[in-house]
Amino acid sequence: MPQTKKKSQTRKTDPKAETASRLLVVTEKPSVARDIVAALGGSRKFKSREGYYESDRYIVTWAVGHLLEFLAPEDIDATYKRWRLNDLPIFPEKFDLKPKTGQKARLEVLKKLFKRKDVGGIINACDAGREGELIFREIYRYVGDRKPVSRLWLQSMTPAAIREGFESLRPGEEF
Repeated sequence: MPQTKKKSQTRKTDPKAETASRLLVVTEKPSVARDIVAALGGSRKFKSREGYYESDRYIVTWAVGHLLEFLAPEDIDATYKRWRLNDLPIFPEKFDLKPKTGQKARLEVLKKLFKRKDVGGIINACDAGREGELIFREIYRYVGDRKPVSRLWLQSMTPAAIREGFESLRPGEEF
């Protein structure tokens, strides 16, 4: 009589099936998020939500440039509210960030998305270059999440280039 495997003994061989979590894609601006969504299937695959787009595999959201700024001296210590020559230069122990005026709601959307349990990794899709990298890293640091990061490095915004970029994501540590 042939032996049958119990369900608990069977193992999926498709690596995508084993990693069913979604990837959060963070862009520098809404127009780039729309271009990425269009290249990855558009409205057939993505639903528009409040502040992001969502598919079975990706959640695509955006910053609006720099969302954070350094604390003002008076935010560090009340004695710095009135500047005195004796207090200069001011070197804080840690250069903390705070939301820029009018950006708190945007940051809250990003924070909730970063913290979602179904998000297994983050894709930095901010602009290729120092400024885009800084915008992403400021958000990542502020949110305080430590999920693994991959880098989408695009030199062109054509749908084909975007799809090719998603096929050749690089580890975030390389940047």
